[in-house]
Amino acid sequence: MRFRPIMMTTFAALTGALPIALGAGSESRRPLGVAVVGGHAFSQFVTLYVTPVFYMYFDELPAAVSCWWRRWRRQAGGVSPEPAHGD
Repeated sequence: MRFRPIMMTTFAALTGALPIALGAGSESRRPLGVAVVGGHAFSQFVTLYVTPVFYMYFDELPAAVSCWWRRWRRQAGGVSPEPAHGD
């Protein structure tokens, strides 16, 4: 649902910065154009591929922690650790 607007915005910014990155106009602005194009390409990659992976892992995290906790309690014999002296 959000793929199309993200792609349209990124490609509009990339095509707008390409003339500067390719050296149109003054040579002193070329590094700025290269940085803008590289930054947009990297942010596009992060937005479309890395962020959904993190969301999937964080979505599964409570179930994994719950499973780990139950296994730990079973191994401990269902008894909570003794309190420290002086408590």
